[in-house]
Amino acid sequence: MTTLPLTAPAADVEAIRRLIARHKTWDWLFGLLGVLALMFATLVFAMLFGQMLNSGLPHLSWDFFTSFPSRRAASAGILSAWVGTILVMLVTALVAVPLGVGAGIYLEEYARKNLLTDIIEINVTNLAGVPSIIYGLLALGLFVYQFGLGQSIAAAGLTLALLILPVVIVATREAIRTIPQNIREGAYACGATKWQVVSHHVIPYSLPGIMTGVIIGLARAIGETAPIITIGALTFIAFLPPSPFGNPDQLISFDWLMAPFTVMPIQMFNWISRPEEAFQANAAAAGLVLVVMTLSMNAVAIWIRYHFRRKIKW
Repeated sequence: MTTLPLTAPAADVEAIRRLIARHKTWDWLFGLLGVLALMFATLVFAMLFGQMLNSGLPHLSWDFFTSFPSRRAASAGILSAWVGTILVMLVTALVAVPLGVGAGIYLEEYARKNLLTDIIEINVTNLAGVPSIIYGLLALGLFVYQFGLGQSIAAAGLTLALLILPVVIVATREAIRTIPQNIREGAYACGATKWQVVSHHVIPYSLPGIMTGVIIGLARAIGETAPIITIGALTFIAFLPPSPFGNPDQLISFDWLMAPFTVMPIQMFNWISRPEEAFQANAAAAGLVLVVMTLSMNAVAIWIRYHFRRKIKW
């Protein structure tokens, strides 16, 4: 009876070592290529941001924030633009976040897995990649003409809500899928109902991921120009919407929802298209304000994510 050798021939061992060394070399080269690509992208971003900072920072002042746009660059401001941006984003968040999160929870926790839900999932995923101008054309026919909202803040907010709704739905579903199944099974074993499991465990534990998707969607919406121009946003506006608390007969007035508006990207586009260098400097200053607004939303999302992650006990 013959016995098999316990060790491989020396030639085979040497071949395996050379293969491992070659793979390590390729891994190192791929890592180096990734670092170089990241450094190049960061360098380009730093150069662009530095140029915008150098051009726009001297123009940031209290008058710049409290003045309306003007034909004279020295006296032009962004008051109507940043107020309009905040109001439009408020409507967008109030519409898109509840609908998107609710739809994601329903599709992941309640909906039966059949052909209809498969079609819905495919369409939601595809809608996340549709160009924004398509949403603008849809909103022009639906909100502006069919519903009679006109060129208003409500129409703009609903348009951007449609734009980010697929992003919120997909992010919600992905966040819910990260919750271990034994969390649900343990809750059911203790006698919890379906809604109690969802409201007491699934939503709180997945909220950090949901908030990340929400902020990504809002960050996309705050910089969109094409759908807002399509529905007829004004490029020059020298007045503010009515105040929600300006009517003494009503506790809260909603007249501002039907007011004309402009937003920061459109104001920047209007200034950057002018040949005067001073207007381009104003556009750089408005870009800095828009970047700060976006980073502020991201900071809020990071704080909310950290706050709720501290409460997770599993």
